[in-house]
Formats: sequence, structure tokens, C-alpha cells
Amino acid sequence: MRIFIAGGTGAVGSRMVPLLVAAGHEVYGSTRHDAGCDALAAMGATGIVMDPLSAPSVQDAVAKAGPDVIVHQLTALGGLSGNLKKWDQEFALTNRLRIEGTDHLLAAARASGVRRFVAQSFGGGWANERTGGWVKDETTPLIADPGKEARGTLAAIRHLEETVTSATDLEGIVLRYGNFYGPGNATSREGALGEMLRKGKMPVVGGGTGVWSFVHIDDVAAATVAALDRGAPGVYNIVDDEPAPVNQWIPFLAEQVGGRNPMRLPAWVARPLIGEFGVALMISVRGSSNAKARRELGWAPSYATWREGFRTGIG
Repeated sequence: MRIFIAGGTGAVGSRMVPLLVAAGHEVYGSTRHDAGCDALAAMGATGIVMDPLSAPSVQDAVAKAGPDVIVHQLTALGGLSGNLKKWDQEFALTNRLRIEGTDHLLAAARASGVRRFVAQSFGGGWANERTGGWVKDETTPLIADPGKEARGTLAAIRHLEETVTSATDLEGIVLRYGNFYGPGNATSREGALGEMLRKGKMPVVGGGTGVWSFVHIDDVAAATVAALDRGAPGVYNIVDDEPAPVNQWIPFLAEQVGGRNPMRLPAWVARPLIGEFGVALMISVRGSSNAKARRELGWAPSYATWREGFRTGIG
């Protein structure tokens, strides 16, 4: 199978390439710089320099690859400051990639006769509806209003998901990834979150009742490979088996990275510091279920729970 990974040198793409090459696929990956082509060649893939926000550039890159399947892994998540009060500003480029980049890739896919289109979305918790049960499946609507700090980011996620899954001339698959952890990511022993916890700079706010869903970065890659030829068009949550309450995962991760026991802050004290969105992340967000992905993609996480993964899989 000929596979084009838009974002072939990114966190997920770079882990997919060796898996696909080893399985005998012909792999092409986009990169924004010539150096990325060398990195892809070292992994056995063909690199193509592409500007994902330029329709002609995307059209040309996809035409060169002539793929059976496109995998949309375009994000710009490096160097985020973690300012929860400026979430939309932090994700501004990623939001453009989820809107303009998705539209350009779908147009190029249609022009090249691509049969299947697999796109990255988010299912780690904050975009889920925040009423009812604490764990949501794919039938639950996304939240109507996540708060002023994240409205633009949610709109971009909605655009990607609706545009991909409504396609009738190709098979559109959306994978809602949980919060990544593992080497090279913020949630790792040497990552930004690990450093914050070592320094005691990440408190548990309120009761810490918000529920997140995590997934190891290698499990993300494996699930995406599974989705290349399995599963009906639609949305799939790619998360581990155990949704994680904030009041459990923050202290546990702090312990694993050698940090002190996190302080506790009342919500009213934290609100001016992290905003309404930040408080929601701590006390009211809902996690996600992976039952559909297990059933229909034939995928199971190698790190079944964040407890195991934080102990042995964070570098």
C-alpha cells in the first residue's frame, strides 16, 4: 500500500513510519524543511517538502506520492507555554492546520483518487460534554461551549471531524487521540510537565474531580496504523483503558518524576491564575472510552493504563 503521512516527521508520524516500512508499505511523508527529508529517508520513507497551508503545495505533494491512503498528522504543538488562559492563541497555527490544512488535503486526496483518509483529532477530555457520566463514547456530542479560552480550538476540531466524516467519495476516519505521554512529549520524565511537577508548580485545583484520558505515544502510532485498513468511516477514541481523575494522576506522576506531593488550591484561588478553562480541566472535564476502537479497529493499548505507563513508559 502507498501511504502519505502529512506531518511525517512529527510526534506520531515519525513513530508510524518505521512500523509501516517494516510491514512492507511504500511510505511518503511531508516535511516543511529539506532536513526532514533526510530524517524520513533514514527511516526508509520518501520525504516531500510541503507547505500545508498552501493548496498548490499540498496538491503537488499528494500527486507526487500518488497514495492509496492519506494520514493527516499536521499540528504545531512544539514550544507551547502551557498558558491555559491563552489556549486559542497557543493553538492558533494548529487550528489553521485543522481547518485549512484539512481542506487542502481532502481536495488533493480527491484529485488523486485516494480511497481512505485518516485524520488526527483530540479525545483526551476537555472537548467532551461535561454533564452526565464521567466517561464518554463517540456517540456523545462534543461540548457546545468549552469556555472563551478554547472556542476557536473547538471550532477547528469540529471542522476537521465534520469535514472528514461527511465525505462520501472516500472513507473518512477520525481518531480522537488522548493526552500523549512518553519520551519526547511534555508528559515524560524530562518533558515540560514532568519538570513542573518536580518543581511543585502544578497543583490539584478544587477536588481534582476532572477526568482525563491518556495514551502512550507508541500506542497512538499503532492505533493509527490499524486504522489504515480497518474500521468503518467515523470517529474513534484512541485512549487507554482507565480514564484518570486529576486528583489521582497528578500526584502519581509527580511521584514517578521525583516531584513533591502537589499542593491543593481552592478553585476560587486558582481561577485568576488559570482561567475558567483551566479550572474546568481540573474539576469538570470528562474522559473517553476506547471500547469502539478495541472492537472495530482490533487495537488494544500496550500500556493499558496510565498507572503502568507513567511507571515504565515515560523515558
